[in-house]
Amino acid sequence: MKVVRWGIIGCGDVTEVKSGPGFQKARGSSLVAVMRRDRAKAEDYARRHDVPRVHATAGDLIEDPDVDAVYIATPPASHADLACRAAEARKPCLVEKPMAASLADCTRMLEAFRRVSVPLWVAYYRRALPRFLLVRELLQSGSLGTVTSVHVELRQPLARGEAARVWRFNRALAGGGLFYDMGSHTVDLLDFLFGPVEHVSGLSVNTGGTYEVEDVTAATFRLGGGGLATGLWNFNAGAASDALVVTTTLGEVRTTVFGDADVVVTRDGAADVHAVRNPPHVHQPLIQTIVDELAGRGACESTGASGARASRILEMCTSPQWPSARVPDPP
Repeated sequence: MKVVRWGIIGCGDVTEVKSGPGFQKARGSSLVAVMRRDRAKAEDYARRHDVPRVHATAGDLIEDPDVDAVYIATPPASHADLACRAAEARKPCLVEKPMAASLADCTRMLEAFRRVSVPLWVAYYRRALPRFLLVRELLQSGSLGTVTSVHVELRQPLARGEAARVWRFNRALAGGGLFYDMGSHTVDLLDFLFGPVEHVSGLSVNTGGTYEVEDVTAATFRLGGGGLATGLWNFNAGAASDALVVTTTLGEVRTTVFGDADVVVTRDGAADVHAVRNPPHVHQPLIQTIVDELAGRGACESTGASGARASRILEMCTSPQWPSARVPDPP
């Protein structure tokens, strides 16, 4: 197809700057339709983003003959049903992260798209951001030796009051708490930078009591390349922090996961600073890889299979039945 015509189901906050404009600005891409349960908000979105059509239901958008591909930006619990409807319509689909509220739903999605040989992607957009492509290039070049350990850490103050009553803290809608919503990005980055995780041991607790789901998660990982990783996601902290630190036999690579920070490479006591900034619309590079794949000139690395691997680890870190286990093969 010369131009991929996209439709968005759930044109909420994440689509305002991060993703929505990227569908218009990527080469060979156009945003032609949106849908939201609140039609007035959908119409307002369409006016502001120059989108020609608003649909009343998700089904109407999926069945629109002028929509070639579907982006699902609703809470995770709805991803599986909506994505499977897109698969039935034989339309390629990009779903927000985490891929679904449960691994069982991820498996159902994978099977639906495999049956019809239609691609499914997950919006782990850091896989296409220049900063993390640089980190992967540096590590794979061999100039820093072998990766021996990795540490990822994210700390934020506890959500209280109205802020603690949004869907992200509702297990039925989100699958888990901010570890599912934000920590999923760091789990996926471990897969992207170092290969599929081979073993995980994780524990999650609720320390603040302002919502039902976990607010602190800690985990250790055996990486695909043989090194070890540790992760701490503390959403009941007195101060915020955000770090990704890779230790190698010859040095260290340090950056952030969520901030727009430099990549600092240290070797032999000297620091080399790479000032790599995020683009204005952080989803756009990932969208471009999807459009290129549909045009037959590339491939997107954030697939349904990789998204399911991330969801498997999220579930293993928050479920008491798997306090420590080898990570099974992808479904």
